Formats: sequence, structure tokens, C-alpha cells
Amino acid sequence: MSLMRFRGNEYTGKGVKVAIIDSGINPDDPRLEGVHVEGWSIQLGATGHALLHPDYSDENGHGTEIAAAVHRMAPDATLVAVKIMGDRLRTSAELMAAGIETSAQSGCQVVNLSLGTPNMGKALLLRECVANAVQFGSVVLAAAHPKGERAYPADLPETVGVAAHPDCPSDKFYFFNPKRFPRKEWGVLSDKFLTHGYGMGEDGQAGRYRGSGVATAYLAGLTACIAEAMPRRPAQEVIDALRRAALIPIPEIGYG
Repeated sequence: MSLMRFRGNEYTGKGVKVAIIDSGINPDDPRLEGVHVEGWSIQLGATGHALLHPDYSDENGHGTEIAAAVHRMAPDATLVAVKIMGDRLRTSAELMAAGIETSAQSGCQVVNLSLGTPNMGKALLLRECVANAVQFGSVVLAAAHPKGERAYPADLPETVGVAAHPDCPSDKFYFFNPKRFPRKEWGVLSDKFLTHGYGMGEDGQAGRYRGSGVATAYLAGLTACIAEAMPRRPAQEVIDALRRAALIPIPEIGYG
């Protein structure tokens, strides 16, 4: 799927910058042919300040897989690599926060985090960064925990949290409106989006990664298309439009 229909028109994410806070991006990957990629890497200095470097090469492949999923849904969006992980995919809430902050300040309308932390002690730090990013005009999407446990920033009210389901088609996405699916009954699925979570490899077969991280990337691409359709609109309006465009889950009959 390379075109999203929204309000009767088709969009490809043209003119929209999507930050991918991850392990970097390999711009030479065949799936990203012709894509404009820019970015930086972040390290924390001795005083805790973020230090930015121009190298965003991907030592693991996870970030590139996420970038390919975003590109699949928004082929004309600019991809911004914000590298906060190396080959072992280890990072910290402080680096995630720095990634969100620098992405928003750089004018990225969409910010993708296909990762998170279960540490509730870091929730306030991340919430402040996400709230500030929304004020800057950035929609922040983050992966929900695959087993329904806590995950930040996905579980924060300012974040677009995304889960995956194996029966969900790649061309559909759902929203668990908390008024209909209250947290008391539905747990962390309440107020979350749900969509397809399988990536595509260079050979067209199933990708190396799957789950909520890939689902987040797909929804980030769709969000970029909506952002293209709503230029210069506040981030919350884009989020509201994304919710209205989503289908209503009907658990009794599945998500087909």
C-alpha cells in the first residue's frame, strides 16, 4: 500500500518529515531507493546533556526495517534517522527523551519510537518531552508492550500508542476508544491503535522483525499522509483525525 485515501484524496506523505528514533538507517537499503534520508546520532555527555553527531549508520538493521515500513505507507515522506542504539539495541529513557526533543525541534511532524521502557520511574521525564513535542507540532507514536505490560512512552496520554495483531490486515487500522473500551476492562489496549505488525524484507518475504514496533512504523507512515493533508495544523488535530479515520474494533468477529 503506497497511497492513503483521506477526505476523498490520496496522499503519500509528501513534504512531511518522519523521525525514526532507533538504531539508525541504512540509506543504501534497496527498500529505501530514492528516499531522502537525513539524521544524526545522540550520545549523553558526562553532565547528561545530549551530544549530536552526524553519523546515523545502522549497526543492527532494526532502524532500517522500521524505516522501510514507514516508507511503504508514506513513500514521499522524508525520513530522519535519530540514532540512539547500537548493534545490541540498548538505550535509555534519557536518550529516548533526547531523541523526541531534537526531533520536534528539527521540525519533524511525525516521531516514531518502535521501542519503550517498562520503568515507571521514567514516565514523567518522557511525558514532559512528548507533551512539549506535541506543542511543537509533532505527533509522537510509540510501540505498546507485546505482552500487554507497561511501556513508556506508549502508555502516556499524549502519545499515540500502537499494538499489533496477527489477524489485522495491512490496509486497516483500529482505535480502542477509551469510552467504549475502558482501561478497567481492556487494560493497556484502551486508548491504543492496532494494526498489521509484519515487515517486508529486501526479497519481498517476511521481514526480520515483527510486532508492535513494525505496527507503529506503519501507523507513523499513515500519520504522515494525514499530516500532508492537514498542513500547519496542530499535532492534536492530526491525532484526532487519525482516530476518526480508524475502524472500530469488533473483538467478537476478529479484526478482518
